Amino acid sequence: MILMLIRRLLQMLFVMFGISVLAFAIFFATPGADPSARIAGRNATPETLIQVRHDFGLDRPLPVQYALLMKRLFITGDLTSFVNRGQEVIPEIVASTPVTLSLVLGAALIWIAAGGLIGVLAAATRGSWLDRGLMIAGMIGVSMPVYWLGSVINLFAQSRLHDSALFSWVPPLGYIAFGDDPLGWFKTLVIPWCTLAVLYAGLYGRVLRGALIESLQEDYVRTARAKGLSESRILLRHALRCSLISVVTLFGLDFGALVGGGALLAEVVFSLPGIGKLTFDALQTLDLPVIMATVIYASFFVVASNAVVDIAYGFIDPRVRDA
Repeated sequence: MILMLIRRLLQMLFVMFGISVLAFAIFFATPGADPSARIAGRNATPETLIQVRHDFGLDRPLPVQYALLMKRLFITGDLTSFVNRGQEVIPEIVASTPVTLSLVLGAALIWIAAGGLIGVLAAATRGSWLDRGLMIAGMIGVSMPVYWLGSVINLFAQSRLHDSALFSWVPPLGYIAFGDDPLGWFKTLVIPWCTLAVLYAGLYGRVLRGALIESLQEDYVRTARAKGLSESRILLRHALRCSLISVVTLFGLDFGALVGGGALLAEVVFSLPGIGKLTFDALQTLDLPVIMATVIYASFFVVASNAVVDIAYGFIDPRVRDA
C-alpha cells in the first residue's frame, strides 16, 4: 500500500509538471503573440509593456521565463495583475478557495446521498414503476442546466416569493464566511448546494443502478444466495461495495473539475466569489496572470482528485493494491 502511495504521488508530480509546461507554452510561448501585451491588458502604454517584460523576464530565454513564473506562483507568491493595478493574484485565489470548497463539498454530500439512494432503490426494484420513475426523475435533473435552474430559483426565492413563508429566510445573493456567521453561511449556500446537486444526483443514481445490477449477476452473489443470505444483505453488504468503483471514479473527476472552476455557472448565478467567478472575471478583462494561476490551480485539484481516487480503490477493492 505504501509503494502504491509513493507511486501515485510521483505520477501526480510528473503530471503537474507537464501541465505547467503546457500552460506556460500556450500563454507565454505562442509564436507571433506578445505575452507582455496580454499581461498588461488593453490600451497599455509602452512604459507599461517595458515594465511587464522586465518584471516577468520576458526578455530572457523561455526556460528562465518558465522558472521565474513558477517561482512567483509557488515560492514567493508575488504574481501580480497589471489589469487590476498590481493586485496580487495568489491572495485572490486563497480567498476564493474556501467559497468554492464550501459550495462543492456541500453539494457533493447531497448528490452522493441522493444518488446513492436513487441507485439502490432503483436496483432493488428494477423493472418496477418505482425504478422507471426514479430514472425519469434522474434524467430530468441531468437535463436541467445549472444556470437555468439557478435563475428560476432566484426568480422565486429572491423576487416573487421572497416575502412568503417559504422563502422569507433566504438572504440576498452573495457569500457569508463560516467564521463570521455559521448560520448565515448555511443560508447563503443551501440553495446553491441543492441546485448544483440536482445535476449530479440523477447521473450518479443511474451509474450506481447499472453497476449494482451488473454486480448482482456475479458468481459471488449467487454463492451468497445459496448460503441463504437475504437480498437486502447481499445488495448492501456485497454488491454495493463492488459497485462503488464506478461511482468513486466519476466522483473524483467531477469533484476535481468543480473545485478547479467547473462550478463557474453556479458561482456566477448566485454571486459567489469563488474560483470559477474569479476566472470568469479574469476572462472578461483578459487578465493573463489570474487566468494562468487559476489554470494551474484547477489542474492541481483535478490531478489530486484522481490520485485520491486511485488510493481509494485500494481500500474498496484490495485486488487493486498490488496492481
